[in-house]
Amino acid sequence: MGENGMNVVSIGGGLGAVQVMQGLKSHTDKLTGIIAVTDTGRSTGIVREFAQIPAPGDIRNALATLSADDDSLLSRVMQHRIVAPSDPKLDGMAFGNLFIAALTQMSASFVVAIQQISDFLGVQADIFPVTEENTHICAELVDGTIVEEEFNVRQLDKAAIKRIFVQNPEATVYPPCIDALRMADLITIGPGSLFTTVIACLAFKEIAQAIRDSSALKVYVCNTTTQPGQTDDYSLSDHVQQVVSYLGLGILDYVVLNSTQPSPELMALYARERVNVLLPTPDEIHKIKTMNVTPVLADVADTRSGKRALWQKQDTIRHNPELIAAILLNLMSERMVVKTAG
Repeated sequence: MGENGMNVVSIGGGLGAVQVMQGLKSHTDKLTGIIAVTDTGRSTGIVREFAQIPAPGDIRNALATLSADDDSLLSRVMQHRIVAPSDPKLDGMAFGNLFIAALTQMSASFVVAIQQISDFLGVQADIFPVTEENTHICAELVDGTIVEEEFNVRQLDKAAIKRIFVQNPEATVYPPCIDALRMADLITIGPGSLFTTVIACLAFKEIAQAIRDSSALKVYVCNTTTQPGQTDDYSLSDHVQQVVSYLGLGILDYVVLNSTQPSPELMALYARERVNVLLPTPDEIHKIKTMNVTPVLADVADTRSGKRALWQKQDTIRHNPELIAAILLNLMSERMVVKTAG
């Protein structure tokens, strides 16, 4: 590990992976986020259509959240949603998505646009798209149906998802992602939408291979709830099984499971939207151990914020950045003790 702390790579989307990075940013100056860019819903989908760029939404959220001052005018305007009731395409559009599209057109490079905004905001992390290519994810459902593009992959009331694959099999990973994974001391996967965020990254075979090749400690931060359209009826061990299926057995070291019991009122609010809170049971812990993954039970959920109204998006119980960081730092220090003793 370098003198300025461990080298951490967080894989996922603009909310989950960023919570992990938020918690760790005061403990190391070597943070990299590998962010999914295959969303097609909401304002991201509109921008992708006219600008022909990878999905900017999760990247925008990562940059704004990790800015040196997340209350600065620029970070706030990045997240501002334009109010234009008479124009359905503009109404609800996140301004930062347009900003990324404009800078991409000016520089002819999606990653240059990301770097420029990162510099403007003083982001103390490398934010990388998993790919520079304007591609999509597809799903094969358990009934054999193939659905294309993220918005359709997460649609409600369809058959369960069997597997995710990248629409363009030739789409390559942004090369610095591979370098970051190879150099990492700690790789975190998730939390976030299991199929459309986490596996949307792992489905790139080069990413999965680089994780396998890395000597880093590999930790999956499991979701706190199910997600309608993606993980209906899923248990905690079902989540772990999916991640393991893309990485292979014996690659994932730990899974962090939230053990905080939300209030009955909060659970009832989520249940109304077909969202089930996931809590570890002895049977689930046993199933996870049979996959050669060590479960870590911890109170890492933010159960105090209550339920949020999100724009055209399903709410879930988020992780507390400081609590999840404390768990990850503890796992790393345990590993160092073992290495030193060895």
